[in-house]
Amino acid sequence: MRIVIAGGHGQIALRLERLLAARGDEPVGIIRTAGQGDDLREAGAEPVLLDLESASVDEVAAQLRGADAAVFAAGAGPGSGTSRKDTVDKGAAVLFADAAVRAGVRRFVVVSSMGADPAHRGDDVFDVYLRAKGAADAYVSGLDALDWTVLRPGALTDDPGTGLVRLEAHTGRGAVPRDDVAAVLAELIDTSATAGLTLELTGGSTPVSVAVKSVAGN
Repeated sequence: MRIVIAGGHGQIALRLERLLAARGDEPVGIIRTAGQGDDLREAGAEPVLLDLESASVDEVAAQLRGADAAVFAAGAGPGSGTSRKDTVDKGAAVLFADAAVRAGVRRFVVVSSMGADPAHRGDDVFDVYLRAKGAADAYVSGLDALDWTVLRPGALTDDPGTGLVRLEAHTGRGAVPRDDVAAVLAELIDTSATAGLTLELTGGSTPVSVAVKSVAGN
């Protein structure tokens, strides 16, 4: 499978690219800085230089055409201001989804955040972030041309992955290693029966593959 990942140099994205390459898929990572390309190649991914804050739908669709799935894993990052929450966490997600529709890529997985809600209240940067992510999720979920799944992890850690998670519509607050988020994403890409679901993810006691099969069967 050819899988195009927006935010290809992100911490979760690099982990996902390694997993996909190891199982024989063809990960493609969209990056905005040429110097990030070596890290993607080392992970087994093909780097594509494209700035999702300034690219057109047609430019993004050209990179998605022929792909089997698309993953939106881009983010403005914790050090960015409120304006980039709107242009990246919301705007780039909307652009990537529109481009997937134009390119005919149905399978679409979004890395969101627990608590994402377009009606979230508050004026702090994190509040703006949650509103932006929530608005992006709402937009994607309204596109009938996509077989979308939204994944909302809890607090992210760099602890080694355990392979054991809790994946449900509502898990409650909790932490989860980025390793395990990437493992769940890899399973979700292959599990089209999770289309139309918004799922929360924390550490837990269920093996990743079992957890994904369980929600797919509900």
